[in-house]
Amino acid sequence: MDSVQQDQGVEWVREQIAAERRELAEVFAGLTAEQWNSPSLCAGWRVREVVAHMGTGFRYSTARTVWELARSGGNLHRMADRIARRDAAAGTEAQLAAALAENADHPWRPPVGGRIAALAHDAVHGLDITVALALPPRLPLPRAAALLGAVSARSLRFFGARLEGVRLSATDLDWSYGQGPLTVAGRAEHLLLVAYGRRLPTGLLTGAGAERFTR
Repeated sequence: MDSVQQDQGVEWVREQIAAERRELAEVFAGLTAEQWNSPSLCAGWRVREVVAHMGTGFRYSTARTVWELARSGGNLHRMADRIARRDAAAGTEAQLAAALAENADHPWRPPVGGRIAALAHDAVHGLDITVALALPPRLPLPRAAALLGAVSARSLRFFGARLEGVRLSATDLDWSYGQGPLTVAGRAEHLLLVAYGRRLPTGLLTGAGAERFTR
């Protein structure tokens, strides 16, 4: 069990995963057709591809996932992209949104990272959409704090976040990460995106290092 789960409790993390999926399903159900086809913060994916990707773990068994990975030459990112585009085209907007609420208690989790990684998967992809669409902030601070607390050198490497010489500092939480002469300050949910390798719209981050993580 990782340190975040020890601090928050396994049941708390389960509850947050279910809540995150239900809340996001409600947000997605209210999007317009134009918003569904708008770019997200995930390079090359519209909102609909991101939502389709979020439901992959519900639709594909382990055996099917292994088969899809083999079809993609063992490249996880290539597999995820191919499946997301295929499923986004096959499902209606209502179906894609409803899948999250219908599977709120589904036990899926990424191959590494445990339940906190499952929560991060949903929350970060949710932010990929809501931040790109400039929707009001909705990620509760306790949830954001738990996810920021799980940020590590290993997770930064995996998601391609380059923080050399940078110190992240949250403006709405008592949280910071890293050391260096360049400070990047912002809301917890925006720094979470930075830690997951995203580049944000202008105006969301401040500090001498902000431009490095701005589109």
